[in-house]
Amino acid sequence: MVRKTKTQNLEQRKIFVLDTSVILYDHQAILNFQEHDVAIPITVLEELDNFKKGNDTINYEARQFIRFIDGLSQGNSLSDWILLDKKRVSKFKVIMEIQGSSELDATRLFGDRKADHLILNAALKMQELNPQRSVILVTKDMNLRLKARALNIQSEDYETGKIKDVEGLYKGISRIEMDSSEIIDELHKNGSVPYTELVKVRPQSHHYFILRNHKSSILAYFNPNSELIERVEKKVVYGIKPKNAEQAFAIHALLNPDVKLVTIQGVAGTGKTLIALASALEQKSDFVQIYLARPIVPLNNKEIGFLPGDAGEKVGPYMEPLWDNLKVIQNQFKENSKDFQRIKELVANEKLLVAPLAFIRGRSLSNIVFIVDEAQNLTPLEVKTIISRAGEGTKIVFTGDIHQIDTPYLDTESNGLSYLIDRLKGQSLYSHVTLEKGERSALANLANELL
Repeated sequence: MVRKTKTQNLEQRKIFVLDTSVILYDHQAILNFQEHDVAIPITVLEELDNFKKGNDTINYEARQFIRFIDGLSQGNSLSDWILLDKKRVSKFKVIMEIQGSSELDATRLFGDRKADHLILNAALKMQELNPQRSVILVTKDMNLRLKARALNIQSEDYETGKIKDVEGLYKGISRIEMDSSEIIDELHKNGSVPYTELVKVRPQSHHYFILRNHKSSILAYFNPNSELIERVEKKVVYGIKPKNAEQAFAIHALLNPDVKLVTIQGVAGTGKTLIALASALEQKSDFVQIYLARPIVPLNNKEIGFLPGDAGEKVGPYMEPLWDNLKVIQNQFKENSKDFQRIKELVANEKLLVAPLAFIRGRSLSNIVFIVDEAQNLTPLEVKTIISRAGEGTKIVFTGDIHQIDTPYLDTESNGLSYLIDRLKGQSLYSHVTLEKGERSALANLANELL
């Protein structure tokens, strides 16, 4: 056997140069490249300095990374390669050179000294200084990846947290056409059947079924506690009646006390948020508070702090869709009715709280219903942070459309909602439903289908 020399081993190890977008997505990213070395341009540290203040998750990510680098720098020079820890051979350094290689200069070629071009220069310099090693720029900025490839720099997306088959993402529902009505009749009569009568393999926990034959149909789900396929009844929640089977399944999951985490995925107009809020109101006596929140994604990349007004006035426009859903529920009742007034009282007493997600961070999440709207705009780490803070008696609901991403560094494969659905399917505390039929209007359905 030929023993590999240290030089050979070094040549096999790649150098990954990380962009700011990767750090803001995952502050632990530099630990996820196995035996390979990781470097960040000094420009990235400068950009992170602009993000370290604030309450959003990207501000938290920036602060955590800066603390980590500060720890590494104790007794070391960050411009030299430093072992990331004693358990691995991978090393880390800060690239101080921003002038590019002797042959290429991104700031000159693209005519601008903006941060992206300085980061490209740092990658070019690493190629020049390490001609025997593969240098790869890792960024969640698609345009930066394209510019890198134009300069003959290998470039790729940050893959940690991404799902591989978004088209095959778990939907939570199966439609089965049956030759006879025997099982359907038994479900109507007894309310349940052994799952082996319907499928050969044990279904995912809380998986839903639409069973049909030429004469009749029924809705059912797999109960992991009883190990039976059980009938699902359509229920009205706080005046809101399900308009299709998928909505009935979503309501069932939201009302099921055995399910502590629910995700509802669907395009605009399928009723995700409306059903989640109505189901929470239906169970208001079981919880001390209802939180309805959504992440703020500023339009046109304008930071919310620059908008006029106080905190409430700044975030008001972003919360309007949530208030609209609440008004729809209120309008199911007469203004002088008990149910109408109860909603007003819940809002006035902050038993029902509508707020940006950043405003709710740090609050106790015990004995509440916590509904997170537009969850596709969260990172996997943000979703994990929210769920990991759930106390006793809390139910968390994430709603969103994985095909409607509003943040620049997320996509259908890397957003927190897709990640959550993919990783938690089949868990006994979790249920997922995909809503596919729009119920807002025929015009809205036409837009979703053809535009």
